Amino acid sequence: MAERSMGEGGRERYVDLRPPVLGPGQTFNSITKKIGDIVLMRGFKKGWVFGFLIVFLGSVMLFNTIAYLVLKGVGIWGNQIPVGWAFDIINFVWWIGIGHAGTLISAILLLLRQSWRNSINRFAEAMTLFAVACAGLFPLFHTGRPWMAYYLLPYPSTMGMWPQFRSPLMWDVFAVTTYLTVSVLFWFMGLIPDFATLRDTAKKKWQKVVFAMVALGWRGDARHWHRYETAYLLLAGLSTPLVLSVHTIVSFDFSTGIVPGWHATIFPPYFVAGAVYAGFAMVLTLAIPVRKFYGLEDFITMRHIRNCCKVMLATGLIVAYGYGMELFFAWYSGNTFEQFMMKNRMFGPYGMIYWILILFNVAIPALLWWKKMRDNLVVIFIISMFINVGMWLERFVIIVMSLNRDFTPSAWRMYYPTIFDFTMFFGTVGFFLTMMFLFIRFVPMIPIFEMKSLLPEGKVDEKKVQELEREQGSGPIGSTPLPQYGD
Repeated sequence: MAERSMGEGGRERYVDLRPPVLGPGQTFNSITKKIGDIVLMRGFKKGWVFGFLIVFLGSVMLFNTIAYLVLKGVGIWGNQIPVGWAFDIINFVWWIGIGHAGTLISAILLLLRQSWRNSINRFAEAMTLFAVACAGLFPLFHTGRPWMAYYLLPYPSTMGMWPQFRSPLMWDVFAVTTYLTVSVLFWFMGLIPDFATLRDTAKKKWQKVVFAMVALGWRGDARHWHRYETAYLLLAGLSTPLVLSVHTIVSFDFSTGIVPGWHATIFPPYFVAGAVYAGFAMVLTLAIPVRKFYGLEDFITMRHIRNCCKVMLATGLIVAYGYGMELFFAWYSGNTFEQFMMKNRMFGPYGMIYWILILFNVAIPALLWWKKMRDNLVVIFIISMFINVGMWLERFVIIVMSLNRDFTPSAWRMYYPTIFDFTMFFGTVGFFLTMMFLFIRFVPMIPIFEMKSLLPEGKVDEKKVQELEREQGSGPIGSTPLPQYGD
């Protein structure tokens, strides 16, 4: 939002009325101190310890469930015929979707030169890594023999046993591992300059040693920055297609089948939009309390909150369009099985879940169209929680309600999850939050150097740099020439 005003010489100029990306009064030193002190502080805040102990109990519940699962087998879950994919695949798709916001914020917004990403990109990247780690647990243990998981990889084998590459489930293995690998590289590379800053500002010797090791000899000269920005941009370019491809391949698990409710060409964009929708909801769910607890209002401003809300509104409309198209396809196709599938979703034994899903994913988020709602942090936090639950229910509707009543009525059967389905799911939530607590405490959650680049004195005059490079010759400004052969 901007308004016109008359400047010097009678020229019109535009005044930006939006909240700033960085709070006023910040300097290089204040940014380093505010963000670095969270990592370098002595001891732990009582609130952090209390919260960590609670979420760590969830991690313990997860490890106990996994141990019992390995001993007894997947029979402790509620999976049965015909609902062979149940909570485990629901949770897999949900967690993969949550991780998408981190890649979109880090890679796509970087390529689009959106400066408001600077405060939340590392936070969202960490969320991506931990969400993918949680997602990977479910198909791994769903196979029933996780110790044989290496069969999924095309390793050299004298037995000649190779994966079935025509299976969409194998596509998941390669898509998710590629996504995880690029995300880890992207996340760690962004941390190197900040690790060097913490190395130079730390007072304790062990902290200096640790941060010096992970800083990889970063000195901050022009050559380092030149190589860093080149590599970072390259990884951003690699990550961008992954935002679209990973959840598209996940959607192929369903759309390549002939089960009513799955066999639809709309699934790839529908799944991608839903993933970004859920991911941004989780970003707000975590960022709003962290912002308040650590007093980061000058770094995560209302500009960031509003923009995240607008992204949720846009992707939420695509998701709502997907719901409408499912109804239209069932009617327009004239397919008896598709029409029954939609009637079963709305009025069948799980019908209440479908209407709760519509309420949580379409009706309640529509409140964000009002500016007052987008400025109310409590309302935004509550709406984000509704979306998190609603997107999980969407996966339940797609998977369980399509499988439990398919083509043959004699094979119909109700699905009832067991206590171990719930302990596995809530255990991964506890593990995810445990990792987020550790990340916030021991790693700079906001990029220090990227926040400094938002200051007026931190901006680079690219034209002047190009002129100096032409005067100096080849190579970035301030770099020493590379040694030539024969020197």
